[in-house]
Amino acid sequence: MEEPALQATSLTKSFGTTKAVDGIDLLMRQGEILGLLGPNGSGKSTTMKMILGILRPDSGTIVVGGIEVAKNPIGVKEIVGYVPETPQTYEFLTGVEYLDFIADMYNIPHDVRRERIAQFLEGLQMKGHENELIGGYSQGMKQKIAIIAALIHRPKILVMDEALNGLDPRSAKLVKDLLRNLANEGISVLFSTHVLEIAEALCDEVAIMYQGKIVANGTMTELRSQSGLPGSTLEEVFLKITGTGELDEIVKELSK
Repeated sequence: MEEPALQATSLTKSFGTTKAVDGIDLLMRQGEILGLLGPNGSGKSTTMKMILGILRPDSGTIVVGGIEVAKNPIGVKEIVGYVPETPQTYEFLTGVEYLDFIADMYNIPHDVRRERIAQFLEGLQMKGHENELIGGYSQGMKQKIAIIAALIHRPKILVMDEALNGLDPRSAKLVKDLLRNLANEGISVLFSTHVLEIAEALCDEVAIMYQGKIVANGTMTELRSQSGLPGSTLEEVFLKITGTGELDEIVKELSK
């Protein structure tokens, strides 16, 4: 049996009296794009940060690429690429200086990094901007640099937290096509987004988080079956499962 790319078991995390993640199990197969969906405050980003070893869980285990995160967080970081919701880059560096710095962290040979950086700059339409200061970039350009930085070491697993934020439609389409190509090559992608149409079109499976729990997971066909909504969209399934389907009444109240 093939080893999962990611497996989290009985994962919990609290901040004070607030239980952000409440005993979840999560499984991602190799070469799979797994969508992690949920409203704000559902625990998605906290879960991702625990997977990356940025936050320590209160209980439970996480194994990424065969490595237990609690025992070897550095080893996990070597095989994972991470694109946060808000990129934290060094704005006093140029784009290529920043990418060169990231390549140094992964000990990527100079000839290899030059080729990879050139390919990504061309592919993500950043060529010609690489010598400009990041501080002068638009939000979308910063997001593209963060995506290149996450991919430069050819990770086995990619964790993307609202990574399409700030991208124009053409760039978002480029990144979606890139993710599908990476998955076809065996790279696994954990992907969170608020845009449910993107998740429906891109993800092989979806896990829906609500109030710190995984309330549903599976393929679109399985989720439709679980929610009793055959032929429905992911948005309709999401609203049914999370119990937030009374939006018409809320809008009416706010419009008074």
